[in-house]
Amino acid sequence: MAGLDLRLYALVDADNLGPDRLAEQAALAARNGATLIQYRDKTGTSRQMVERGRAIRAAIAGTGVPLLVNDRVDVALAIEADGIHIGREDMHPADARRLLGEGAIIGLTVKDEADADLAAGAPVDYACVGGVFSTLSKVNPAPPVGIEGLASLAARLRRARPDMPIGAIAGIDFETAPKVIAAGADGVAVISTIFRAADVAEATRRLRHIIDQALEERTKCQPSP
Repeated sequence: MAGLDLRLYALVDADNLGPDRLAEQAALAARNGATLIQYRDKTGTSRQMVERGRAIRAAIAGTGVPLLVNDRVDVALAIEADGIHIGREDMHPADARRLLGEGAIIGLTVKDEADADLAAGAPVDYACVGGVFSTLSKVNPAPPVGIEGLASLAARLRRARPDMPIGAIAGIDFETAPKVIAAGADGVAVISTIFRAADVAEATRRLRHIIDQALEERTKCQPSP
């Protein structure tokens, strides 16, 4: 999708934030610098997910920030979300595209070279590399890829799909965000850094400012064509 803004990808996770706070937290993030919202819920029933997803969608209405659903194509369709984010064990991107249509946003998690090659040839709009660092927000059986792994996977993706936005996820905070941007990410996906802050709005604004500065610095350092 042309013009997809992956700079600050905020994940509202029912298992981390609590289901009753999702809509409120999503709205705070969307109004203070988040450029993409994802609803993630690993334990809710289908009906609960639809109800929570609709509440999030209503809460961010008018902000212009797209809403994606993690994994669940059926929930995304039911709540009229803007798209989905899927991983290697979820529905194949081609099947998700057929169900959701050409206008939907589809993102794919990339953990290794095989995932990167899948993303390069699949009908997806962005890739999110990770986990980059260790995180308490999700159990990841695979070890973190680290900055070097991120840089390698981002370079591999760019060779195949130069215009595809690349995000980075897991354990990213105010200090490490500039490092992942310098390594090739176009944005960061976070939970704890903003949603566990005492002031979610201020934390979102601060992280967005850091990301924007890092992207500007990277642009300055790139050689002229």
